[in-house]
Amino acid sequence: MHTTLAYADLPAVAPLLVRATANHVGRRPRAEAVLPTTVVRVARLRQDLGRLAAYNRACGFGLRDAVPPTWLHVLTFPLQAALLAGQDLPFAPAGLVHTANTMTLHRPVAVGEHLDVLVRAEALRPHAKGALFDLVGEVRVGSELAWTGRSSYLARGASAPAGADAARATGVTDDPADPLRNDAAGEQPRMAQRWRLPADLGRQYAKVSGDVNPIHLSAATAKLFGFRRAIVHGMWTHARCLAALSGRLPETYTVDVAFTRPILLPGRVSFAAAESDAGVRFAVLGREEKPHLVGAVRR
Repeated sequence: MHTTLAYADLPAVAPLLVRATANHVGRRPRAEAVLPTTVVRVARLRQDLGRLAAYNRACGFGLRDAVPPTWLHVLTFPLQAALLAGQDLPFAPAGLVHTANTMTLHRPVAVGEHLDVLVRAEALRPHAKGALFDLVGEVRVGSELAWTGRSSYLARGASAPAGADAARATGVTDDPADPLRNDAAGEQPRMAQRWRLPADLGRQYAKVSGDVNPIHLSAATAKLFGFRRAIVHGMWTHARCLAALSGRLPETYTVDVAFTRPILLPGRVSFAAAESDAGVRFAVLGREEKPHLVGAVRR
């Protein structure tokens, strides 16, 4: 049975992340993890057009009446943070790794539309390095479902309970034989763009997205979590890919991405994409063309 946590507006992320960390200080891992049953909601959300314009600039989108699907993820992120800040989350949020994201744009969403937004947790399952679970978001306009998103998080060293469903819940896997991960399957992505990423890109994206995780903000704060330098937000990279594909995307679609390696800031990466009858395959590549992100758009 679900309980509902309702907000009048999107909550501030930073205090929620602090609370989420504090809730797990000194706490022993549970013998059997159980996901929270809380559904976090905001009804009749008015989109912040100034923030949307800044988000579009940071990610490379042009200004249009229809918003990017990754912007709708940004609107769900504070509700994800609220769920992670709950006492009933079995995993320490500071150690979670965002491994994959799937979103479906069921119909275009206009900048002036009021939105009903919710987030819930589901699909706890084992992984070779711990346990995976999903934070699932929905955006509705009135009674009409407009967008769904699924963010998969890895809790390193954790374990899923006996009998947990091991099936993949997203369209991307970490299996090298997966066609989204295997360059031998389908048409080869072709080099299209090279991106130079400034040292302050994490701070730029944090300002417009609300994701103030310290691993993205500076080399000093990233080193506290084992990174040599700050790393770019995976969802910035996801958004930048969709911006690069602008004009080649259908009106409605599903996009799957897997985050395979972090991108250190400052840095240089390449974007490659290839179209087929099924959709578009794309990747962000680093040195020696090793992928940082791989994905596919399905019509």
